[in-house]
Amino acid sequence: MSRRSKNKPRRSKALRAGRGQRADSLADLPSGHSRGSAQSDGAALDINPLLNGLDAKVLVLNKMYMAVRVVTARRAFVLLSREIAEVIHADDGSYANYDFSTWSELSELRKEYEPDNYDWVKTVRFDIAVPRIIRLIGYDKLPQQRVKLNRRNLFARDHNRCQYCGKHYHSSELSIDHVIPRTQDGPDTWENLVCSCVKCNSRKGGRTPAQANMKLIKKPIQPKRNPLISMRLNSERYASWKAFLDEAYWSVELK
Repeated sequence: MSRRSKNKPRRSKALRAGRGQRADSLADLPSGHSRGSAQSDGAALDINPLLNGLDAKVLVLNKMYMAVRVVTARRAFVLLSREIAEVIHADDGSYANYDFSTWSELSELRKEYEPDNYDWVKTVRFDIAVPRIIRLIGYDKLPQQRVKLNRRNLFARDHNRCQYCGKHYHSSELSIDHVIPRTQDGPDTWENLVCSCVKCNSRKGGRTPAQANMKLIKKPIQPKRNPLISMRLNSERYASWKAFLDEAYWSVELK
């Protein structure tokens, strides 16, 4: 995909200077303020912390346009207002880069002509659209090439569906089952762990599916990309993320 911008971004002196900044790790980047305000030199974004728009998800790219993380809009606005990041707006196969000031101005037009296409945050002075993608100006490290094995990702991979009876459940009603039980040296791996409802887990007990005369509805495998992200890609609101997701290096950490 071509990386040309449809519109040339307007950058402040501080943003241009920000290109020289560098973070050795994502942990070095500032987190949100406890009061819900993102503040930079000489400017403050007074945000109502109770608004749902701050919980919207934003894809974070490194300097080389590689996806490295998904953060909340709250964190994204902190990075933007401190001029550590810029907005990437993708549309019809091309994209444009905007600094925070320019994106704020464009939000006025988007609020008037396409308000339903965005999540919104109301500030003291204006409403601002939540960007879908931001790019870290001084961060060029590559993401790790693995998806973390944890309960949240397992539930997302299996779509909160019991892998024995096939019924969907709330996360609180599901457990993690070892296909080959631990008592039979079953490992803690993507290929040996599945979602199971309490009833099926109790029925299976410390046996293999064959020993319990039960069948898996599908073979468990390790996902190539974070399953939570795959679920979001089904939403039209996050369609622009697809252009920046490459199977060769994709891995994302949710914070």
